[in-house]
Formats: sequence, C-alpha cells, structure tokens
Amino acid sequence: MAEPLLVLVTAGSQAEAEAIAGALVAERLAACVNVVAGITSIYRWQGEVQRDQEWLLLVKSRRDVLEDLVRRVRELHSYDLPETIALPLVGGSAPYLEWLVGEVREA
Repeated sequence: MAEPLLVLVTAGSQAEAEAIAGALVAERLAACVNVVAGITSIYRWQGEVQRDQEWLLLVKSRRDVLEDLVRRVRELHSYDLPETIALPLVGGSAPYLEWLVGEVREA
C-alpha cells in the first residue's frame, strides 16, 4: 500500500482554508481535508513575534504526491511562506487507510 500522510497547513481565513481544501480534494492530491477553526498561532516572522488567528487544514494524502501537494499549496496560498508539514501515518483503521490511499491520484 502507498504510504499515507497527514499534512498540516495553516491559512489566514476560513475562505482561504476552504478554497485550498477544495482544490486539493478536487485535484485528488488529498482524499480528505478537515478545516479546524479558531487556532491561535504564535511565531517569529521577520524578527518580530506575531500572534494570529488561523485555520488549520488536516490534509490526508500520500507520500508519492507530496511534492505536487506542496507546490499546489504554494500556488493557492496568500502567505509568502505557507506552512506545509507532512507526518507519516503509522497505523489506524485499515479500511479507512485503504480508502485514503485509493482516493489520491497516482503520482
């Protein structure tokens, strides 16, 4: 089975988060994207500590399309440096993981 991943992406608005999520699923770079509202991100940017409200995208995808997924997020995103962090899925419901892998296009 292809290696499933969870990719974390943050967005600055609900509209942007939903647009990115919709594009990734429509283009079969993701099987599913959860949009989580109401997170507070505190980070250093250009020498200053920033505090922003953001939306977190939990993107279920596969390792073999990760490069295309990261490229697409950069194209769609308003940030200069959008967060895109991939984590391997080491286990879970076998039927769900099979569905996830099957819904993502071949690389």
